[in-house]
Amino acid sequence: MVSMKYLPLILSALWRRKARTIFTMLSIVVAFLLFGMLETVDQAFSNPDSGAVGADRLITTNKTSITLSLPFSDVQQIRSLPGVKEVTWLTWFGGYYQEAKNFIFAIPVDIESYINVHNDEISVDKGELDAFRKMRTAALVNSALMKKYGWKVGDKLPLHSTIWTRKDDGSLNWVFDIVGTFDSTDKSQLQTVLFHYEYFDEGRGFGRGNVGWFEERIDQPSQAGGMAERIDALFANSSNETKTQPAKDFLIAFIKQRGDIGFVLRAILGAVFFSLLLLTANTLMQSMRERTAEFAVLKTLGFRDAQVFALLVSESLILFVSAGAIGLALSYSVLPIIKEALQGIDLSGGMFVPGIALAVALAFAVGLPPAWRAKRLTIVDALADKR
Repeated sequence: MVSMKYLPLILSALWRRKARTIFTMLSIVVAFLLFGMLETVDQAFSNPDSGAVGADRLITTNKTSITLSLPFSDVQQIRSLPGVKEVTWLTWFGGYYQEAKNFIFAIPVDIESYINVHNDEISVDKGELDAFRKMRTAALVNSALMKKYGWKVGDKLPLHSTIWTRKDDGSLNWVFDIVGTFDSTDKSQLQTVLFHYEYFDEGRGFGRGNVGWFEERIDQPSQAGGMAERIDALFANSSNETKTQPAKDFLIAFIKQRGDIGFVLRAILGAVFFSLLLLTANTLMQSMRERTAEFAVLKTLGFRDAQVFALLVSESLILFVSAGAIGLALSYSVLPIIKEALQGIDLSGGMFVPGIALAVALAFAVGLPPAWRAKRLTIVDALADKR
């Protein structure tokens, strides 16, 4: 905005009321700390990392809601369609380990079809896979999850389901035997435990013969749209109509089933920045009124109206951009903690560019009104203290 030679003048103006400047900067830092954290979470939920979710994967759910089940028998009709390489079926278990905060993405699977669908992302030791096939209560655990809780092969794994009761005792507690581990390039599987669908279906107290959703692997990713329509046409006008979509779209819909996370986060940020706007605008207007005589002196010394205008806008920019950068840096430092709380959802530091852009926009919004008043101020009125 102005030449660097005026930087000492700008900084001295900012720090003429040290306490006020410090508290104003702290307010901006806290606001951008929240912005960095919430914007990162919103980006993660709105655009989940699906690098390992192949373009040749489709998901079929109940058309009415992804929380409603589908008959297991549908799998044969889907499998019979030309262009479908493999179909597997999964159900939401809703499990946790010991405490509700220890969420575990436990899913009952048909291991053969599941591996065929996910063979480009999952790796399992052959011996451990054979052990899984032979044991009814067996479980395969993601190696990252094993490390997190200190489990080892041979341990009993008690999981509490938030949905599925056992038919023998009505309990929500299920016990599995860890027979091996698996690794996956799909980061959404960091919290995953795989166990037998047959064991789950026979043991649950209700809903037998139904599944949560189907996953299809198709021959031609470029024909995914047409294939999705053909799958849904199989069940049109039935009591269980379906909705088939690419795996990434399903993941976004699944995340958002608890509500519009983006709207909630934007509402919080909107309230925070509206309050910040009022606070800083009042602070800068007060500073301008206190310095009316100084502006008259500057103009007397030869500073043009445009230069005074630029000096005040530059003060606002330095204040917002420096404090905003500190807040964004702090938010980046806490990303590992947020990632842990979100159970391994991948987070990136993509909030820096929009964060700095927002800081600049706020600086102009807050700095322009007092700068414009100072620009229009006449020397006579200023020295007479007429505001």
